[in-house]
Amino acid sequence: MNRKVDTVVIVGGGTAGWITAALLIKILGNAIKVKLVESEQIGIVGVGEATIPPILALNRALGLDEYEFLRETRGTIKLGIEFENWRKKGDCYMHTFGYVGKDFPFCPFHHFWSRGAQEGREDSLWDYSLNYRVAKQNKYAKLDQLKEGNLPGLFHAYHFDASLYAAYLRKFSEALGVERIEGIIVDTKLDADSGFIESVRLEDGTEVAGELFVDCSGFRALLIEQALNTGYVDWTHWLPCDRAVTVPCESTTPIVPYTRSIAHDSGWQWRIPLQHRIGNGLVYCSKYLSDDEAAKLLLDNLDGKPLAEPRHLRFRTGRRTRQWNRNCVSIGLSSGFLEPLESTSIHLIQSAAIRLIKFFPHGGINQSEIDEYNRQSIMDVEYIRDFIILHYFLNERDDSQFWRECQRMDIPQSLSRRMDLFRDTGKVFREQDELFTESAWQQVMIGQGLMPEDYHPIVDALSKKQLDEFLDNVKAIIDRATASLPSHDDFIEQHCKAD
Repeated sequence: MNRKVDTVVIVGGGTAGWITAALLIKILGNAIKVKLVESEQIGIVGVGEATIPPILALNRALGLDEYEFLRETRGTIKLGIEFENWRKKGDCYMHTFGYVGKDFPFCPFHHFWSRGAQEGREDSLWDYSLNYRVAKQNKYAKLDQLKEGNLPGLFHAYHFDASLYAAYLRKFSEALGVERIEGIIVDTKLDADSGFIESVRLEDGTEVAGELFVDCSGFRALLIEQALNTGYVDWTHWLPCDRAVTVPCESTTPIVPYTRSIAHDSGWQWRIPLQHRIGNGLVYCSKYLSDDEAAKLLLDNLDGKPLAEPRHLRFRTGRRTRQWNRNCVSIGLSSGFLEPLESTSIHLIQSAAIRLIKFFPHGGINQSEIDEYNRQSIMDVEYIRDFIILHYFLNERDDSQFWRECQRMDIPQSLSRRMDLFRDTGKVFREQDELFTESAWQQVMIGQGLMPEDYHPIVDALSKKQLDEFLDNVKAIIDRATASLPSHDDFIEQHCKAD
């Protein structure tokens, strides 16, 4: 049964299916045939409308033109995620992309800021973030570097309509040779000896065969779970939200270049600004909030008129015990679920599809490749899991049972180790190839109220006067750069306004 892979069958379209198809056909080209089975009768879970900077690498790998992509997907620029009411009610901070301030060799900038804070300076860490200052003034332009002071420039990602992105990638993929097959799958045929998937059968009797199958069927997990009984690792004891309700609403102006994440008594609300509408959703814990109460809460907190009826989703945070089982690789929601708090849904699709290409079997499927693929997949998602748990655990809210329980939960040792190190020393280190940078960890821990008790000794090489001059100079450079930029609305109007 273990044959050379000539045909890859992707089950399910949407963002997961078409990102996978586009990458496979673009990178592997004529080496394989790619078939994608989907049905117009089955809707997609369109919550992944906000992204993080690695998507730029995905679009570059596919050769997509940025402005055309933004026009086709009604996209906007994203410079970070603003967290409101997370530490405590009325509190606000932003996880911005890119760097804060100016790092020294072997010593990140926040150590200098930390010493300044201990000596009585009242600056916010975000006074030194170009991304933050530009985002809060609703500005944007391409800016790779600040020549003055040799500071890094702006780092961005996107907001876009996920269904339009899937349609855009479908057109792209079919032009390169991906065969799309319309139909609903009713049966999966397994090899009696190996347990490998041989084919899937559609309602009209058509059988679609292949040597490698990619399950992009969403929460249904049609192949990886229904056919192969892979199993699931449950994380609801760390991430207790298990429901979401979504609704789009009319746009408001200006179109802000950041996502908003607003904590409520039993969960949190997202606000994602697109060119033609705002994407809204409420992630919540059904133990404390009913579906009707959640829908009312969301509708009462929209910035514009709702454009559809609220749509409810149920989920269970966690991951498959194996993302690759036999000759089936699960990508997207079929592989597990992490709530979209840090906009990682599309990134996990992207990283899984790229990992599949790196591990793509040549002479046949080998267990050693499967094992390493699964090991890396687990590391990838567990680093993200810890980062999301951090937001819930590290809070000072005493106004609801939900938040009090989050404070008291037992967190993974891998997370407590990071928090202890940062509290004691101000140091945080990126683990191997994990997604989130040291700057991301610094911003969220400080934003959630975890202030370092010490700083790196390099900082003491500066006198108090030199430190103040350094900090004041960095802030002044960022002030001048921010003042020179056009508005985000003007950027869209000039470069990527949708018809």
